[in-house]
Amino acid sequence: MSLRQHGLTWLSAIAFGLFSGLAQAALPAFDAIVDAASPSVVNISATAKSRPAQIASGDDIQELLRRFYGLEAQPQQPRTRQSFGSGFIISSDGYVLTNNHVIDQADKVTVRLSDRREVEAKVIGTDPRTDIALIKIAATDLPAVKIGDPSKLRVGEWVLAIGSPFGFDYSATAGIVSAKSRALPSEAYVPFIQTDVAINPGNSGGPLFNAAGEVVGINSQIYSRSGGFMGLSFAIPVDVAMEVVGQLRDKGKVSRGYLGVAIQEVTKDLADAYGLAKPAGALISSVEPESPAARAGLKAGDVVTEFDGKPITLSAELPQAIGRAKVGSVYSLGIFRDRKAQQLKVAIEPLPEEETAAGGAKGTTPDLSRLGLRLRDLQEAEKTQLKIAGGVLVVQVADGSGAEAGLAVGDVITQIGSTPVNNGREFVAAVRKLSAGQTVPLTVARRGNSLILALRLEPQDSAR
Repeated sequence: MSLRQHGLTWLSAIAFGLFSGLAQAALPAFDAIVDAASPSVVNISATAKSRPAQIASGDDIQELLRRFYGLEAQPQQPRTRQSFGSGFIISSDGYVLTNNHVIDQADKVTVRLSDRREVEAKVIGTDPRTDIALIKIAATDLPAVKIGDPSKLRVGEWVLAIGSPFGFDYSATAGIVSAKSRALPSEAYVPFIQTDVAINPGNSGGPLFNAAGEVVGINSQIYSRSGGFMGLSFAIPVDVAMEVVGQLRDKGKVSRGYLGVAIQEVTKDLADAYGLAKPAGALISSVEPESPAARAGLKAGDVVTEFDGKPITLSAELPQAIGRAKVGSVYSLGIFRDRKAQQLKVAIEPLPEEETAAGGAKGTTPDLSRLGLRLRDLQEAEKTQLKIAGGVLVVQVADGSGAEAGLAVGDVITQIGSTPVNNGREFVAAVRKLSAGQTVPLTVARRGNSLILALRLEPQDSAR
């Protein structure tokens, strides 16, 4: 080997060594965070007895069986369902934060602490819209997490999750922030933190930490075609969760702002058509009569560019901002109309369905959270493809009345009883007009076919 070759080999070795040292120095060590934070993380198990639908004596199916086959439909025996998840302690006096879907419909919630103690928890309140649940255990001097500021997170920053995937307690996984303020079709009010941290069943409700050991999010969902982790996980920002916690602690429920508009994304072509400098904002496609938007003077065709002085870049940011706005307060609204920027004032009112629920007697109206469904309105292209005038698309089915009725992801609900359903608001209104405890026929479009399912409407539980 020549002297020149020896020199190149020597230089290459030095360069590789320097690169390896820099790479190792750039990689964080999470052991200190795991040691400090693990005692604040808990395992949660929720047990529920399913409530099988009872077929009324006057029901068409019951009558058919009796007349033609001499049979009587037998009621199903109740089954016990158990779900597992994670959570974390937010105060030393026993308040624990987790996901609503972890404890939804549970008759008993048990919290297992890091010292292996098991304590039954009381449900303080839940908010299905943000998938947040606040529970409390009878214990003192508990190690609480440090709450961080998700707004300071940067894409590419390291984050760490601790939870119980598949029941493997106190598993730690790490990754980076992949995106911020991510909007998901089924969640209009949450600007999700997207990460590539490995999240699996059992991680739900567990904390997401930044490199300083502060909680910045609650691990809530994954995107998967297989049912397992595929590199896309979503966490609820902890500031959103803590706003919900404050209301659940004080009132046991969440009041959310309401504007009364339908919106769509501003594309480049629409931006050109409306004279906008760039495709940004939320385009108002319709305004509900007698709504806060109508009273403020908003019109179809307006483009909302600001709310409360903060820019609206993506259309999904508007419902997130309205949902978090203080009910009863007046806010500034920046709009673009007739190729000119304008300012309006809007008084935020409570979301109508929440107002109705708060005014009704417990146990007399159906509990929508017990359906276990996440729905969204059909887009115009989907209506054309399916050849239907309207309906609501089922995007997620959890344990609940919807699953027991046989609903599946991709189903389109077009009618409840004899009432047609064209969108999500009509679905909610139709369900709330029915009596709790009854079973109603549900007309569904599935893969080009129409079928009818029997949906039992569970009553609200006064204990919650």
